[in-house]
Amino acid sequence: MSQEPQRCSLWLFLFLSHGVASYSVPDSQQDLHPLLQKMAEEIIDGSYLNALLDLIQFQSSHVWTADLSQRVLAYLNSRHVAFTIPSLQAAMETHLEQRLYQPQKLLEDLRGTDTQQFHTAMKCLLEDKKDHLELDNIVIDLGEIRKQALQSPGVNRSLFLLTLERCFQVLNPLECVEILGRMLRGSSGRFLQPDITERLPLDLREDAFKNLSALFKDLYDQTSAHAQRALYCWMTGVLKTSSNVTDASVSWVSAENLWILGRYMVHLSFEEIMRISPIEIGLFISYDNATKQLDTVYDVTPELAQAFLERISSSNFDMRNTSTIHRQGVWVLGPWSSFPSKLGLLVCFYDDLELLDAAVAQVLLHQMIKCSHLRGFQAGVQKLKAELLEIAMENQTLNETLGSLSDAVVGLTHSQLESLSPEAVHGAISTLNQVSGWARSQVIILSAKYLAHQKVLSFYNVSQMGVLLAGVSTQAFHAMDRRDLMQLLRSATSLHVSDLSPAQQHGVLSKVMEAGDTASGIIEIQGAFFKEVSLFDLWREPGFNSTVLKEKEIRRSQALFLFELLSKTTRKPEELLSAGQLLKGVTCPHIDALSAGSFLAYFQYFENNFSLLSPYQVNCLAWKYWEVSRSSMPPFLLAVLPARYLASIPASQCVPFLISLGKSQLDSLVLDSHKKNSILKKVQQCLSHSTADEYTVDILGNLLCHLPAAVIRRGLSPRAWATALHGLRDCLHLSPQQKAAVRLRLLEQHGLPQNWTAETVKDLGSFLVLFSGDELSSVATKFPDILQQMASKMAGTLPPKEFLQAVFESVRNSSAENPSSDPSPGCHGIVAPSSDDIIKLAEANACWAPEDLLCLEEDTFLRSVELLGAVRSFSLAQLRKLKEKAVQVWDMPSYWREYHIVSLGRIALALNESELEQLDLSSIDTVASLSQQTEWTPGQAKSILQGFLEDSGYNVQDLKSFHLVGLGATLCAMNVTEISLIKILEFRVVVARIGTLLCSIQVLAEFKRKAEVVFGEPAEWSSFVLQELGTIAAGLTKEELRMLDKDLMPYFQPSAIKCLPDEIFKELSAEQIASLGPENAAAVTPAQRRQLSMLQLQSLQRAVDGAKARSWLDAPPSASPAGTPSSLSPPGAWVSGGLGLGYPLLVLMPKLVW
Repeated sequence: MSQEPQRCSLWLFLFLSHGVASYSVPDSQQDLHPLLQKMAEEIIDGSYLNALLDLIQFQSSHVWTADLSQRVLAYLNSRHVAFTIPSLQAAMETHLEQRLYQPQKLLEDLRGTDTQQFHTAMKCLLEDKKDHLELDNIVIDLGEIRKQALQSPGVNRSLFLLTLERCFQVLNPLECVEILGRMLRGSSGRFLQPDITERLPLDLREDAFKNLSALFKDLYDQTSAHAQRALYCWMTGVLKTSSNVTDASVSWVSAENLWILGRYMVHLSFEEIMRISPIEIGLFISYDNATKQLDTVYDVTPELAQAFLERISSSNFDMRNTSTIHRQGVWVLGPWSSFPSKLGLLVCFYDDLELLDAAVAQVLLHQMIKCSHLRGFQAGVQKLKAELLEIAMENQTLNETLGSLSDAVVGLTHSQLESLSPEAVHGAISTLNQVSGWARSQVIILSAKYLAHQKVLSFYNVSQMGVLLAGVSTQAFHAMDRRDLMQLLRSATSLHVSDLSPAQQHGVLSKVMEAGDTASGIIEIQGAFFKEVSLFDLWREPGFNSTVLKEKEIRRSQALFLFELLSKTTRKPEELLSAGQLLKGVTCPHIDALSAGSFLAYFQYFENNFSLLSPYQVNCLAWKYWEVSRSSMPPFLLAVLPARYLASIPASQCVPFLISLGKSQLDSLVLDSHKKNSILKKVQQCLSHSTADEYTVDILGNLLCHLPAAVIRRGLSPRAWATALHGLRDCLHLSPQQKAAVRLRLLEQHGLPQNWTAETVKDLGSFLVLFSGDELSSVATKFPDILQQMASKMAGTLPPKEFLQAVFESVRNSSAENPSSDPSPGCHGIVAPSSDDIIKLAEANACWAPEDLLCLEEDTFLRSVELLGAVRSFSLAQLRKLKEKAVQVWDMPSYWREYHIVSLGRIALALNESELEQLDLSSIDTVASLSQQTEWTPGQAKSILQGFLEDSGYNVQDLKSFHLVGLGATLCAMNVTEISLIKILEFRVVVARIGTLLCSIQVLAEFKRKAEVVFGEPAEWSSFVLQELGTIAAGLTKEELRMLDKDLMPYFQPSAIKCLPDEIFKELSAEQIASLGPENAAAVTPAQRRQLSMLQLQSLQRAVDGAKARSWLDAPPSASPAGTPSSLSPPGAWVSGGLGLGYPLLVLMPKLVW
């Protein structure tokens, strides 16, 4: 045996090369240290965890010598207990495996440890012990033990509970707080339930209390509202006791206590805030870190903010005593002029505007940049900014003050921005280029103003634009000097290239690629922008290498091509497998070509990047693993194999299977609903159709999202429900039945909505959409602000109509009912939407009656048009009224500028064909903004296409690549003749973009014919070509489809499969269908299925099920799977023979390294 130190399984630390203990009895006890005797007794009793803790304790103060192993074995022999290595290994592995998968028993074991053993366990968690325990030539990897313990579902919970129960009595309280912090930070807040305060000590030392309070402040956003309230009560209980305040008229809230409370200061009542001493609040606001604390009170309400501001104003600080001088372009303020900066987020509610001068207004506006972080109340913030803006501009023009208005400039209307001089924009560019929140239409105006001041569009000019870079036209980018563009791509400004539209990006690309060193141009393209590089441009650069790929985002077709190319010249597979998104290009032949040892060694690259892999790639990995090392196969991979493999999992392996599958995303792992149901049946069998406690919920992980409604309704115990609710909140696709079950459980837990507290409404969060309009009406009445905050968090989703209606009523009920004094014709008596209402409502603006929208005041429309254009739930009737309002405000469409059209968003869908023809569509950027909408009728799309060709003066044969990209879905309105006129030179660099369009089959067929000119006949296509073509591949004829090699079938995009006409799809052979792969097989439509023969349907089912296309390799699982021979293991790999399914070895067992 090698004399190098070895990391070993627990059983090896007692034995070097001994088989059976056979030592003399007489001297064994007197020769063995008492702690090692105790350890040996625990081994005899089967208390292996206790034995390990004793060994660690012994080694901390003694040197382990070679003869100690013999003495331990002699002692065991004296007790008539003789172990062979295999039997001791089996006993220990079984015991510790049970503790890993049954963390409740681990908790019992640790509760039963003596004080010294518990102390040792806690010290190990604290990492104050060295990471490796050296025993002669053996090393136990304590760091790996600690890592696996803290990452294992349920084990973390047991350690957390044990720390609360015993740590503060055994260890230094500061150490206990550190241990709690480590476990809480790894739990995503799910351990912080309201009842935690019952376990927290009330007599903590001051330093430990401050550290624990700081921990709770750090985890504030991960803590439920009920738990926040409970922790606040615990913290204030300790603070009140320590303050020794006996006079009821004196507040316990001192400056230091406010600092300790941190973000929890927003839980102080209005009355408690008003009782704070002016001296204490003044002292607090003078702290160096007070601003940092106040910058984080994101959930402060206007009422509490006003109370704090009032108490602050009662202190010695006087914000109104401000003197200013201007020196060298920098505002230098008087004694208290820096005071607004100390207010943090309280400044967002500052309302003492009387007699405020312009300088202070500008200071306040600068401080209000942070107000976007507030949870809600943005309408009030915008209103305050508008008032301060007026004050800041007193006796000055907008041109003069532009650079000193901070982000309040985003509130300027189109007409105000149009009134700016190019010189003013140029002078203020250092401010304007950093402001967040610009609307696209505003960026267009400001960019035009800035560039109007420049004679030539150079690198220097665009490098100053920052966020305004998106306003540069596509044509302007294409007209730039190539050297300037290359310099732009190398500079910090390249970060803003990702904000450009696809048309603009291709305007840049077309110039970069049109001449010179194309390879150097490709190398300079970073991040997501690289995905726009065409396969053709990569194809003509055979010298490309992998070193530049790690930080780039790559399309799958690019990855397939590059991996194939680079694998011919790269000897070390790990160089390619570790090259970022290049992993997307690994094919089944690549995986199959790996030796067993290499595959096991490289599997970590796949495991760490599963989100990059397609279902087909995962299926290939699963088959490879099954063939080379089924005994150590990660259990979740069984889910992608045919159902019978999943059925082979014995009950004893249920827990590792659930843990492994719960860490994956089942919806992306298995796409077919029938197969998914079979997997969930196995999950239910493992659970015995119920979820007993919170430990089971921990084990389930992401599988919570797939629990049947019946289990949610009746199978979750009360103990499990609180933890499950935390996980269910992250489930994006619950079924109607699951949602109904969750709603009933919530009503059982919290009672009727009219009895809910503010904390209940906050904690329900996204679950509020599960309730009816009647149930939500009381919430809208009692807690309108909270309801609106919850709605704002749902931006980008489409909540149910009843929820939106409740939000709408909450806003309307709290708004001033003031009909316009000078209403438009037909608007008498109608309360038109205000700007504040529109900001608060967001998606709930869809609840306005069409007539209400037509009655918008002109200023309100101008300030809100972009917000209204983003509402996804507007009906066509509502959109038409908004279009009418646009005509009223801006005149007929023929007068509209580019920024008008861009600002409309979905409102543009209401333009009829005649109105679309009136628009000025000479700019491809204008057309690109229109093509972002996906609901155009064929007639409207044709009008947009023809409008661009006529207004720009281009013929189809003149169109550049960026024109084709900007036209987007309107390309589908082209006829066959027009498509044939598109230049191949331009088409070949935008194939992937066109391949995303869902055009008619006639249009796709014509695009396919153009693709043949670029890539050759379909019979010559490779995997990356087929992937690049996307939906264009659906234009293949019956004959061409039949000629495709079956090995290419997985490389169709699913969208292309769906687009294939039924009568064409049925022409695929049974072998081709069997080779589709699980993702494409799941994309087959019901109509396509109905056209298939029985043999074809059987092949389709095999593909869906994840079977191998070659049936002779798809052998049924063996009754006793063979383990992997050790000879297959590469250096550094470890193969477990003890866990059947190869789940990472026991959290309490070190790894073996040869």
